[in-house]
Amino acid sequence: MHKRNGPQAPPGRGAVTARQLGLLVDFSPDGLMIPEDGVNDEELEAEFLALVGGQPQALEKLKGKGPLPMEAIEKMARLCMRDLDEDEEGTDEDVEADEDLLAELNEVLGEERKAVEPAMPVVQPKPSSPNPGIEATLQERLILYQSAVESARQAGDSAKMRRYDRGLKTLENLLVSAKKGNTINEADIPPPVASGKGPAIGHSHTHTTSHLAPVSPPAPEPSVTLEAPSTTAQTSAKPQLSPDPCSPLARLQSLQHEYKVAALRAKHQDDTATAARYLRVSKSFDPVLEALSRGELVDLSRLPPPPEVPQPPKNLLEALEQRMERYHVAAAQAKAKGDQRKARMHERIVKQYQDAIRAHKAGRAVDVAELPVPPGFPPIQGLESAEPSQQSLVGVLETAMKLANHEEGSDEEEEETPKKQNTPAASTAQPKASPSRAPPSGPAPAGKAASKGTSTRAQQQLAFLEGRKKQLLQAALRAKQKNDVEGAKMHLRQAKGLEPMLEASRNGLPVDIAKVPPAPVNKDDFVLVQRPGPGMSQEAVRRYGELTKLLRQQHEMCLNHSTQFTHLGNIAETIKFEKLAEDCKRSMDTLKQAFARSLPTPAARFEQRTFSVIKIFPDLSNNDMLLFIVKGINLPTPPGLSPSDLDAFVRFDFPYPNVEEAQKDKTSVIKSTDSPEFKEQFKLCINRGHRGFRRAIQTKGIKFEVVHKGGLFKTDRVLGTAQLKLDTLETACEVHEILEVLDGRRPTGGRLEVMVRIREPLTAQQLETTTERWLVIDHIPAAVPTVTGPKAKVPLIPASSKEAGNRSSRPLHSLSVLAFDQERLERKILALRQARRPVPPEVAQQYQDVVQRSQWQRAQLEQGGAALRREYASHLERQLHFYTEAARRLGYDGSREAAKEALYRRNLVESELQRLRR
Repeated sequence: MHKRNGPQAPPGRGAVTARQLGLLVDFSPDGLMIPEDGVNDEELEAEFLALVGGQPQALEKLKGKGPLPMEAIEKMARLCMRDLDEDEEGTDEDVEADEDLLAELNEVLGEERKAVEPAMPVVQPKPSSPNPGIEATLQERLILYQSAVESARQAGDSAKMRRYDRGLKTLENLLVSAKKGNTINEADIPPPVASGKGPAIGHSHTHTTSHLAPVSPPAPEPSVTLEAPSTTAQTSAKPQLSPDPCSPLARLQSLQHEYKVAALRAKHQDDTATAARYLRVSKSFDPVLEALSRGELVDLSRLPPPPEVPQPPKNLLEALEQRMERYHVAAAQAKAKGDQRKARMHERIVKQYQDAIRAHKAGRAVDVAELPVPPGFPPIQGLESAEPSQQSLVGVLETAMKLANHEEGSDEEEEETPKKQNTPAASTAQPKASPSRAPPSGPAPAGKAASKGTSTRAQQQLAFLEGRKKQLLQAALRAKQKNDVEGAKMHLRQAKGLEPMLEASRNGLPVDIAKVPPAPVNKDDFVLVQRPGPGMSQEAVRRYGELTKLLRQQHEMCLNHSTQFTHLGNIAETIKFEKLAEDCKRSMDTLKQAFARSLPTPAARFEQRTFSVIKIFPDLSNNDMLLFIVKGINLPTPPGLSPSDLDAFVRFDFPYPNVEEAQKDKTSVIKSTDSPEFKEQFKLCINRGHRGFRRAIQTKGIKFEVVHKGGLFKTDRVLGTAQLKLDTLETACEVHEILEVLDGRRPTGGRLEVMVRIREPLTAQQLETTTERWLVIDHIPAAVPTVTGPKAKVPLIPASSKEAGNRSSRPLHSLSVLAFDQERLERKILALRQARRPVPPEVAQQYQDVVQRSQWQRAQLEQGGAALRREYASHLERQLHFYTEAARRLGYDGSREAAKEALYRRNLVESELQRLRR
């Protein structure tokens, strides 16, 4: 908290305040008599003079019980309307962690406060005659103040609520007096206030932070005199429009404000000479404004013209040229200062704009979202990147294509839309938390534990359903492109079947995700269909093939685990493995891009990933049990036969539902070997909840007989038996055994390999912890975009062409984390250059995005004021919670390195939050 730097209040303020409180009850002259014993008190008289502005001549004439002059009454009334805590609260809005920003605000915007704060002479208004419409005016003001009190109470602004409440009481007293027929002076009526429910009343030239209540003088003089501004200095208060905006004073104030804004704009564009010139011109208006406020005549014929405002671009080509020229100037300035790093960065951006201009002149579409925006430049209005469209033969496929392309581009905008809708108009009001899909960059606002868990599960459920619908629509598009109309229709029907589930999930109802169709798999995603370039060696091609095979295996494993958890209804684990599968696809896209360009294999590493998975066989129903008879090993042979003459098969007997109705079957005959490989499976019918089934698996099991096939006049001969116990199925869903073949109770030396599977264990889920060597391709934070598919988006850094003036369109991030990412990328680029290796395009693009993100956010924090700083502090708190949870989750999953990085980022955010709070 900064201490107030203003002048201290004179002594005896409490006594005077107590007297001022009586003025709100009765404004008649009889109630404003000065006590005789108080007139002669010199200390009290000096205090009163300080409060009313110091007019000794008026007080010397007050002898006995004469009434105070009206201007003194107005001064005292305004002092009563002022909140004693406002000066302290107003300073809270100026708290700024950035010293450069504070100096800039004090230098540029502080001059505006100095131009408004000095008290201007007040014209003493004459008492107005009885007005039949005065009651209507009082009623209207009363409604406005009641609405303003309610809005301040809802926003939690106690200072405003107390001030408006005092004005409300004043209006009530005036209304009672007006109904009694008493004369009401219009100067005693509190000024109108904004109710807080409608849009703020503003003007492009309004720059004062205080309420100006102009009083029209009765004398026909050319000079303009204004009533003294209210001592309220809160930036969140809405200024009132002057009734005479064409007056000389308003003209000068507007022109001065334009020069200050132009100076601030030039400073953001690093044009310090122009900024200093505009600032000097704006300061030259102060003596003229003071002369006008004193009622003196001023010659306005020598006013400087308004500052030059850059003309907005007429078309896309002109906008690109303006932005390229701005980066040209920035690169030249950086070279002059000896900052080679910044100069090279700006030169690379200039090359990007040159490529975009050449593409535009050649008639190709230009994606302005991929181009950095210079600080201070508005977004290009009405010019959006052209999305690739594909012709559709079936109408429903065209709709699916539009939905698939639209959903991918609008993920970040949907994440911020509820916040923009719920932000109140007043800057002092706290933003309310709104339900939205849980993004990876930040968790939902903290609340009660139960409601938070329920909300998070509902958001995950909705995100899962929408993602699965998009996958089905994309699969329908692929089928249509391959002229597979039936496959396209099937995927469209499945996507259409998800709409009732989506509607129920949006309404907060639970959904059985086990009924969701599985994710379609495109086999071409993990195939290197392009041919390698002429400069690629066979060793590099072999290396690409090995990486592709590993990524395909990882993707299949993720899909299997995702399917298992989907059937179990575990939405959190399902989404986790879905994201891992998407990571594998992005890594594959990176390989395809590098392979098509004949680049060396991307940097890859193996990490130890530990997964806690529930073993289940989702392809089986609850009433199915699969029996696998795999092979026999060294089976016994009948006397007189050699092992090569053995023709063996296996019979089995499962006594369920009872002995009389036992399920029996046999394998085919494998001839001429004593180690036959049967590799046959049999589906048995069970009832998991039946007592007879539990008794059969606990006491009996499955009996096997190894049989030698007889000839024409010979019967089959049993060589041995084996018994498989099934009690393990109580806690496991698979039993895999190599049984010993017995002849009665005598071992024969033979073995029989069998296996039994059910969908899931009978009594408890089978939890397994597996550790895998996980292949990771260095494509942080986004993969290289493929040639044919849509461009991959960077998850942390939004597109640079989004509107910079709208805070909600681009999420805020910790400046410390952005600086850490920028430094890490700089080290990586430097190491590549020292090794004389080319910098990958994704690394260069990511570095540009981080720099642009940091520049944009610093500019927003400089211009946004206290309201944006409070919002930024709230974002830091959410990021602190997010990185804490991410570190815990990654540690649980076995990703130690990623957990360490998340913990380091959490410490950076915590340090920045502490500095901001100080």
